[in-house]
Amino acid sequence: MLFRILPFFLFITFFSNLSAQDKLSAELMMKIPRIGEPAIAPDGKNVLYTERIVSVEENKSKPTLKLADMKGQSTIIEPGAFSAQWISATKIAYLASTDKGVQLWEKDVVSGKKTQITNRPEGISGYGYSPDGKKVWYSADVKVNESVVDLNPDLPKTGGAKLIDGLMYRHWTAWDDGHFSHIFIADRGDSLVTNEKDIMAREPFHSPQRPFGGSEEISFSADGKYLAYTSKKLKGTASAVSTNADIYLYNVTTGTTENVTTFNPGYDVQPKFSKDGKYMIWLSMARDGYEADKNRLMLMDLATKKVVDLSADFDNNVDEAQWDPSSTNRIIFNSGVKATYQLHALTFDSNLKPAIKAITADVADYQSFSMTSVNGTTKMVASRMSMSSPTELYEVDLTTGKSTQITSALKSSLPEVKMGKVEKRMVPATDGKEILTWVVYPPDFDTKKKYPALLYCQGGPQSTVSQFFSYRWNLQLMAAKGYIVVAPNRRGLPSFGQEWNEQISGDWGGQAMKDLLSAIDDVAKEPYVDADALGAVGASFGGYSVYWLAGNHNKRFKSFISHCGVFNLESMYGTTEEMFFINHDLGGPYWNNATAESYKKHSPHNYVENWDTPILVIHNELDYRVPVSQGMEAFNAAQLRGIPSKFLYFPDEGHWVNKPQNSLLWNRVFFDFLDSHLKKP
Repeated sequence: MLFRILPFFLFITFFSNLSAQDKLSAELMMKIPRIGEPAIAPDGKNVLYTERIVSVEENKSKPTLKLADMKGQSTIIEPGAFSAQWISATKIAYLASTDKGVQLWEKDVVSGKKTQITNRPEGISGYGYSPDGKKVWYSADVKVNESVVDLNPDLPKTGGAKLIDGLMYRHWTAWDDGHFSHIFIADRGDSLVTNEKDIMAREPFHSPQRPFGGSEEISFSADGKYLAYTSKKLKGTASAVSTNADIYLYNVTTGTTENVTTFNPGYDVQPKFSKDGKYMIWLSMARDGYEADKNRLMLMDLATKKVVDLSADFDNNVDEAQWDPSSTNRIIFNSGVKATYQLHALTFDSNLKPAIKAITADVADYQSFSMTSVNGTTKMVASRMSMSSPTELYEVDLTTGKSTQITSALKSSLPEVKMGKVEKRMVPATDGKEILTWVVYPPDFDTKKKYPALLYCQGGPQSTVSQFFSYRWNLQLMAAKGYIVVAPNRRGLPSFGQEWNEQISGDWGGQAMKDLLSAIDDVAKEPYVDADALGAVGASFGGYSVYWLAGNHNKRFKSFISHCGVFNLESMYGTTEEMFFINHDLGGPYWNNATAESYKKHSPHNYVENWDTPILVIHNELDYRVPVSQGMEAFNAAQLRGIPSKFLYFPDEGHWVNKPQNSLLWNRVFFDFLDSHLKKP
């Protein structure tokens, strides 16, 4: 009965909590428009973007395509639309849902006339245009492999059965159903596309790659003769143990395909051509099986096939790169730098020797960006966020690095909300190095008072504690609830050079855990911190960290919360899907004598005998990355040890919690648990 009335209860509570608040809450965050997907107009005067509004009652978000000038004055271009791009001075393309799924549309922003371009039975997922606009590519799911019912038509009620002969039979949130994302090329006419062709016909491979690949993985050459795309053309167990994705060049005229990165065994993704047609750049990782290897910026001379690592002397990752539209030898890219994400410019000379210069240096995270050339000058719009602000759009001067805010999602939705101070603190580590640690204080912080504190344990394992604004793991929200939040960039996190990044591999329970304890110990010495009211929280590897700390914290903490965390390394190895990840990070399987000691030393389940602190376990059924059995094992252990514990289970979520009502429930249980153990009556 509880579950039948819960949605209505959440809906009523959501609106009752919106009265005259001045501090951030989960309910208030639902009011903030989610801004993204900037596309600057060819004349540089306007920007298209997607604004998503969350509906708690309908339990989903709704996109709207908007157009804003550089002063932030916006108009609605198309309700329900997203993923827009300019295809002429006045015409745009975008995706929107129909009764046949998501389809490609075009619209003249002056006349308002719109035209449907694709009509694929089950919809499409991405698209792009050739430079002359005469051809379009789109991605769509295609059935390649037969199901059990297909092979046994006389047994129609076996529809849920699967006969499996290799790994990767499920991935992140979905089981393999025989469908693969393929690329289609078609002619662009006056209405619907014609002469559609699947350039990956009958191939049991994905492009874009699952689960996170998108249109950035596919690109037309400057003359439209080639389409470059990313794919990992490995099947079953071979795919599960390898990261070897390659760049393929499809010849539009001959219909032939060539793998142009056979020389590299790791990831090769996001190909982009220079406007003069001489070069192609892409992002690349050198080592097979290492998903967190340095992300390099590679360049190929298409005439000579010479390949150069343009970022060889740059010690951080290149996370997104685009050709400067005003140049044939300048590239703009984004990279993590000391727990922020900044824009950079790279130029190269006739010998392909690069020079890199930082453009921005803000205490913020730059994300996606869009550029256009106006009279030989490049204009840019970028999305940017910080711990105190959700994603907004900014115009960025590429010469000075100055950014000017365009959208005002936060101020327009929550004009009176207070944010806490965010402080950068350098904490001494046990090996003499320093740990950049963000400390977030409650909005009305008073040094004369004592506050409970939370150690925020980051996931990844290699994922920067940057200036992110999360709608679930929101550090400002934790501070608004009266907690001082301690968020260290422990060993194994990017943006501090490759050596720091790689110190997590094979040492999950080692220096990284010492760094976490160093950070909380350092802040806990402050007179305004209640050292008897410390908690530790985290998800994924952060959840692993919580489980590990629970058995090794020496009475420091009074409360733990682990979301989708790794608890038992042996059973994790036997039930996860991306075997390349765990093979690299743990050194191989648990039955290998060379790595068996590592499993024993670093697996949290081996320290359950030391558990003595209340713990909340959160886990989701559709999480195949860290299977739900990990959470069950941890909760069962806590219960059988007599530890005060609760288990929050979501049957319809994967590694994250995305549905609005689930998110609100998550936050309520999260803070109720912390408050009950860390706040004094």
